[in-house]
Amino acid sequence: MPEDTLNLAVIIGSVREGRFGPVVARWFVEQAEAHGGFTVDLIDLADTPLPLALPAVPPALAPDLARPPAMAELSRRVAAADAYVVVTPDYNRSYPASLKAAIDWYHLEWRAKAIGFVGYSGASGGLLAIEHLRQVFGELHAHTVRHYVSFPRYYQLFDAAGTLTDPQEPAEAAKILLDELQWWGEVLRDARLTRPLGLVPAARS
Repeated sequence: MPEDTLNLAVIIGSVREGRFGPVVARWFVEQAEAHGGFTVDLIDLADTPLPLALPAVPPALAPDLARPPAMAELSRRVAAADAYVVVTPDYNRSYPASLKAAIDWYHLEWRAKAIGFVGYSGASGGLLAIEHLRQVFGELHAHTVRHYVSFPRYYQLFDAAGTLTDPQEPAEAAKILLDELQWWGEVLRDARLTRPLGLVPAARS
């Protein structure tokens, strides 16, 4: 990979038994690797225990003190990313609790970075989850890009082997998302190096 590629973390947001997220994520990783603008790291939240109870000291203020040792590798990978793509279903008109836990255990790691979304669900294709996630990441000073990939009724779109039966339209949507993510990712990476966003993390209630 060229030295100017972005480090892209693709995050599987669901940890539910029988989840479809890994199938969608593997497809998107293939698109991102073929794009050529990214070094891709696939992060599965199911691989790391994420406590739902946050400590008294917010992770944003004292990450080494607050985070359990088991999260050290996840923390390194989240911090190393220049941009992210979150792969999420809709759960009850929003996104999974596992994803909220992962977001809340970090703070500065998301700041001034570009974030895209790939959604899947029965009816909305994950759009309800994506809209909620835009609000959350905006609070953390991240930039969510406009374009996304959506798979409504995903179970009709992939075959038993996890291959899209009609890949052209999703591939085109992925290319648009990745192009936009690359532009914003490069701009924000350069800005973090030359003009860091010097905001003090707010204490959490």
